[in-house]
Amino acid sequence: MRDPFAGIVPFVYTARDRSFRRAAERLGITPAAVSKAIQRLEEEIGVQLFHRTTRRVSLSPEGEIFLARCQEAMAQVHAGRELIAMAQRDPVGELTVSLPFILGRALVARLPRFLGRYPALKLHLRLSDRLSRLVEEGVDIAIRMGELDDSTLVARRIMHTRWATVAAPAYLAQHGTPARPRDLAGHNCIKFRSPRGVEVEWSFAAGARGPDDKIKTAGNLDLDQGELLLEAAASGLGICQALDFMIEDHVRAGKLVEILREHAAQGPAIHALCLPGQRSSPRVRAFIDFLVDELAAPAA
Repeated sequence: MRDPFAGIVPFVYTARDRSFRRAAERLGITPAAVSKAIQRLEEEIGVQLFHRTTRRVSLSPEGEIFLARCQEAMAQVHAGRELIAMAQRDPVGELTVSLPFILGRALVARLPRFLGRYPALKLHLRLSDRLSRLVEEGVDIAIRMGELDDSTLVARRIMHTRWATVAAPAYLAQHGTPARPRDLAGHNCIKFRSPRGVEVEWSFAAGARGPDDKIKTAGNLDLDQGELLLEAAASGLGICQALDFMIEDHVRAGKLVEILREHAAQGPAIHALCLPGQRSSPRVRAFIDFLVDELAAPAA
C-alpha cells in the first residue's frame, strides 16, 4: 500500500515558496525529485495541484484547499512532537499572536509577567481587527471579541467585558454628573465611529429605559480610534463610553472617572482561537492559560 503521506511535504514546501528549486533546497534533494513527488501525488488524488509555467508555479483552486488541510495536519504532527519533547520543559521558540487594536495596550501592559516567566519564548504581536487566516498567515493564536462564526478553530473564552461610561473630573465639575442614562441628553457625548462609518450607540443594562437599552446620545466629536476616544474625554471634551479594560490606566491616573456604573451593560466576550492541532502545543497552551489568569486582572 502506498504511503498516504508521500509527496505531502514536498507539496507544502513548494506551495509556501512557490518554487520547486527553493523547496528542493530546504529538503536537501533535487528539484526534479520534488517535481516527481508532486506529480505522483497529483496522479494519486486525481487533481492538478499547481499551474506550471516556465517562469513560475502557482496553486490551483484545488491546491489551495489541499494546502490548508496539509498544513493543519503538519501542525498537529509538530505540536505532538513538541508536546512530547517539551513535556517537562518551559515553552521555547516563537509564537505569533493576532489581536484587535483596542486590546493592544491592555495586553502589552501584562507582557512583562509572561515573558519574564518564559524568557526562551519570542513573541510576535500582529494588530488587526479582522479575523486572521491562521494557516495562511502563520498565526498561532488569534484573540477576537464578540460572537464567533462557526469555525473549525478551537475557541476558549478568556474574559468577559462590560461597557464603562467615563468623563474627566474637570468636565463633571463644570457640567455635573449624570445620575441616570437619560441625563446624558444634557451632555456632550464623544462617540465611536465604526470602520463601516456608523456611530456606535451606547449600551446600558436592561431597565435603563427599556430591555437591553441603547441610549441615543449626541455630541460635537466622534472618532474611529478607541485610545483617542479616551484621550479626548480625559482632556475634558465630554463623556465617552468604552470597554472596561480600556479605561483602567486613565482611571488609576485620575484622568477619568467612571459614572453610571450601576447601569453598565455587559460587553462582548473575548476569545482565543487556535487550530485544533495547536491547542496542545506548550507555547500556545502557556499563552492562553496566561491570558485566562491575567487579562482580567489590573495591569502592573
